[in-house]
Amino acid sequence: MSQDVSVIPAGENTGIDPLVNPLLDPFLDPFEIRALAVLAEKEALTPDSYPLSLNALVNGCNQLSSRDPVMSIAEPTVLDILQRLMQRKLVVAVNQAGARVPKYEHRMRVKWLLEQDKLAVLTTLMLRGIQTAGELRSRCGRLHEFATVAEVEVALQFLIGKYPPLVARLTKAPGTKEPRYAHLLAGEEVLEQQAIADAMSGSAAVLRAGSQDRIAQLDPVWRLFQSISSWPSNPNRLIAPSASMAIQPPRWVLTSYSQSGST
Repeated sequence: MSQDVSVIPAGENTGIDPLVNPLLDPFLDPFEIRALAVLAEKEALTPDSYPLSLNALVNGCNQLSSRDPVMSIAEPTVLDILQRLMQRKLVVAVNQAGARVPKYEHRMRVKWLLEQDKLAVLTTLMLRGIQTAGELRSRCGRLHEFATVAEVEVALQFLIGKYPPLVARLTKAPGTKEPRYAHLLAGEEVLEQQAIADAMSGSAAVLRAGSQDRIAQLDPVWRLFQSISSWPSNPNRLIAPSASMAIQPPRWVLTSYSQSGST
């Protein structure tokens, strides 16, 4: 491992093996997830340029397409991220013959015993957030070609069945028909946050529907009120809520208007 790039941030311990040290946070932060996923993505998309240099990894992390959310990470930060991932045995530095700078490759395939189809699904979840199996099939195409959505679901079930699980199946969002999936590399907080977001979304939908119903109920009344003010010009017909309807005023109203007009 090159000492020139393996700079340990101040305050961090060295020589920590995350497999045996319970004090190391078992979960990854969003920046670590992004860097790790970019390494896995570029391994499949640009094999001739893999392992990646630090500069190539920075560009991949800050890429605008196929990223959710879009990030802007400085090179020193990415270097710090790589150090933490190397401590976790998820990334290794490679010194290639003739190369002027160290390069980096991920070890997810080895650490979690993942074949390419499972790695493609996990990588896409890491890069683009919560998705349905159908969305994963369409977005994984360049990493691994799935013939059917059922094949994606088999890969997802494998990741869910790992110990500890790498992926979780979420409840259906309000108004949707398909279940969604999320990676668990950042912990189960994503499930709690999604549950809160779904609850708020459902409440907002109910409020919007209630408001629309109330407006729909008041609209004919408002139209009728406007019509009453125009009776002198056309006392026998009121404006209807729709063009195909006509509201006939009550008999007592017409009688009162006729008597006032005759006096």
